[in-house]
Amino acid sequence: MMQQREYIAVVDDDESVRESLPDLIGVFGHKAVAFASANEFLASDIVDQVKCLVLDIAMPGMSGIELQRELAREGRTVPIVFITAHGDEQVCHRLRQSGSVECLLKPFTDTALHDALDAVLRPGASA
Repeated sequence: MMQQREYIAVVDDDESVRESLPDLIGVFGHKAVAFASANEFLASDIVDQVKCLVLDIAMPGMSGIELQRELAREGRTVPIVFITAHGDEQVCHRLRQSGSVECLLKPFTDTALHDALDAVLRPGASA
């Protein structure tokens, strides 16, 4: 039985990001839940209910890119918006080519995040 996707999951080791982004995503009208690591997200009971991941690239343990690969290996198709303070436009370009919806360089604007999520969540968007 297919579960309805309800959440946007924020996965970032930075506590300030985990505290602020779910609130901002809530302002956009979506439910969000935050996780401190890729492993914490994978161990959660909402993995199959996530309609989009806002995912940090550089985290201790499993990186965001490794989480993307793990989800693909498991046959899970979850749109991903990568966020990073440790990248540049070349990194973002490669991530977009590898299937992410968007890659935002920290600090990014509220509008940039809203636009990236809108690309995933608007009616008719492929998920």
